[in-house]
Amino acid sequence: MPDSNELLGGQLRMFVTQPPTLPLTFNQYLLTTDKPLLVHTGGNAGASQLCDDLRSVLGEKKLCYVFVSHFESDECGGIVKVLDAFPSAVAVCSAETARQLAGFGLTERSLVKAPGETLDLGDGELSFIAYPSEMHLWEGLLAFEMTRSILFSSDLIMRFGPLEQPVVKSEWIAEVEAISPEKVPDPAGLEKIKRALSPLAVRLIATGHGPALDVEAR
Repeated sequence: MPDSNELLGGQLRMFVTQPPTLPLTFNQYLLTTDKPLLVHTGGNAGASQLCDDLRSVLGEKKLCYVFVSHFESDECGGIVKVLDAFPSAVAVCSAETARQLAGFGLTERSLVKAPGETLDLGDGELSFIAYPSEMHLWEGLLAFEMTRSILFSSDLIMRFGPLEQPVVKSEWIAEVEAISPEKVPDPAGLEKIKRALSPLAVRLIATGHGPALDVEAR
């Protein structure tokens, strides 16, 4: 059963699963905006429990969006169960991810977004950043919630090991500079994403694995 942590005064809910055989956590996030957004679904095995947890948090509100940064099992393995449980929701993803989801018969309920585009969440707004994700360099997306200054960093910025604290402190520019060729093997793509991220005024990095990172300038 995943652990749940409230972040940013309850505006962001972090669901964490620690697989017994892997040295990392799998994180999903619920942003409780006017149009609620789930970031990632985790794998298929834990999706039913995640849906129960989402219903408990959402109450009468409807889940509107499920953001999938890239096509990999811990990002979207539970997409069918989540979209079945929340029929008003659609997957938000890159064109490449949408093709993979449809090609595997997982869903055609996709809202395709390109880098530079935005998504209105009512009392918040996402902007999307190109993410040459490590799975075959299929083009994915990172999402930056501009109202609350949250970067959903997927696998680009993360931590290995068990979760001892839900949030730890770090520094934004240090995290950007630490993005390695192992994360983005294409040198031009690596420099491009660092240039795109560096100017952002990020308050919190909602990582795909490990604790969230408080990088607010002090």
